[in-house]
Amino acid sequence: MRLTLIVTCAAAALALAACSNKTQNEAAASADHAGAAASAAADDAAANTASAARTADHAIDNAAANTADAAAKAGRKADAAADAAAKQK
Repeated sequence: MRLTLIVTCAAAALALAACSNKTQNEAAASADHAGAAASAAADDAAANTASAARTADHAIDNAAANTADAAAKAGRKADAAADAAAKQK
């Protein structure tokens, strides 16, 4: 009876140890997957930030060009108005 109890306890301990190793392996795999997901998310965030910066640079360049064009047009209109005023004198 005592021997059977010892063998049963030993078998149970081995089963728990095997389960524990499996659990540890699964936990390690889950941690690896979580790390890979976090790394991919960081890469995506960096790429999106770079894309947003390029878009902002393009918008700034367009705004500067449009402002320069508007200033040139306003200058031409001012010159035309000055010429027209001079002709009426």
